Amino acid sequence: MATSNKNIDGKKVRVSGRVFTWSNTISFSRILVAFPIVYLHYQNNFQVTPLMYVLIIYGVISDYLDGFIARKTNTISEVGKMIDPIADKLCALVLFIYTVWIGWIPLWFLLFAMARDISIMAGSYFIKKKYDKVAMAIMSGKISVNILALYWIAVFFFPEAQSVHMFLMACSVTLMVISWIDYFNRYRLIMRGAKFN
Repeated sequence: MATSNKNIDGKKVRVSGRVFTWSNTISFSRILVAFPIVYLHYQNNFQVTPLMYVLIIYGVISDYLDGFIARKTNTISEVGKMIDPIADKLCALVLFIYTVWIGWIPLWFLLFAMARDISIMAGSYFIKKKYDKVAMAIMSGKISVNILALYWIAVFFFPEAQSVHMFLMACSVTLMVISWIDYFNRYRLIMRGAKFN
């Protein structure tokens, strides 16, 4: 039984079944950005090169650009709702595994982030299985991803700034927990019948 007739995403948006859109292409390309960054960093003795700056800037901008283009061109799609967060998670996974491997980020942080993401993805799977559509990402999740990216950038570009790292790590853990609670509550409402985009 539905807990409310109100759409929990605020308002209903038109979602298409299209696969090949500009926004989806941009999302997919973000997955590929991490590999050359890791390769170039390792090959250049852990030094940042101009090409790496370009790739990192593209990775950050693309995370905003794909959603902006999808909304402006009315091409929000089921595939896009799925590939955007997956691209974020896979790109982050590669970059964080590398920085854990070289000893710049603690292993426990990576495992914590992975456990959170796996549980959220499991919830998304059950929603998709029950309703045959993908639930959109929520604002606290997007903020959490941004702080996570800021933490990684601080570690990557300023490896000696330990106090900044600790502050951003604490912020990131806090926001990951808050967004996980938000996702859990949203999952609970959707599985009880609440409308969603």
